[in-house]
Amino acid sequence: MEAASVVPQVRWSRAAEETRRAVGLAGEQALLRLLKQGGVPQVRHVAAQSDAYGYDIEAARSLTERAHVEVKATTDPTRLVIHLTRHEYEVMVSDAEWCLAAVLVGGDGSAVSVATVSRRWLHSAAPADQVENGRWELVRLEVPSHAIAPGLATDTWRLVPDTVLPIQPVWASRPLEPQSV
Repeated sequence: MEAASVVPQVRWSRAAEETRRAVGLAGEQALLRLLKQGGVPQVRHVAAQSDAYGYDIEAARSLTERAHVEVKATTDPTRLVIHLTRHEYEVMVSDAEWCLAAVLVGGDGSAVSVATVSRRWLHSAAPADQVENGRWELVRLEVPSHAIAPGLATDTWRLVPDTVLPIQPVWASRPLEPQSV
């Protein structure tokens, strides 16, 4: 008697991919609105043009206060799971103006909460290439609470005052460390 064929577990579906893209776009759009409401005079949605930038939004108040914001959006308030591409990671490593914004998206597409993920933690969590002719291209990371800070800031400035941002106690995030403003 032959063993019944085993059906592999499917981890991808077109519907799930479309939902993920819709949530991602909603997070980007919500953050664009918040940046404009927060008084950032120059805001550009570069992801609408190309994925080649390694981030989704350019924001600037001046020549010295610039940010390249990678947005990771979710509808899950219990844990923050992100997918980081190799290109996004390499841009983060080489671009001091890069930051990662985590956006909790509500049912109406608005931002329920906005937080910043630690660059130091991202660098430490990225996998190392194991062989000379192989390299990682995408990594799935569950971000621990110690690597998440409410608000939106680069290493040198806060992009939007906390009074403008929706900051809910999600993902067990900790307060932002003092930053230059």
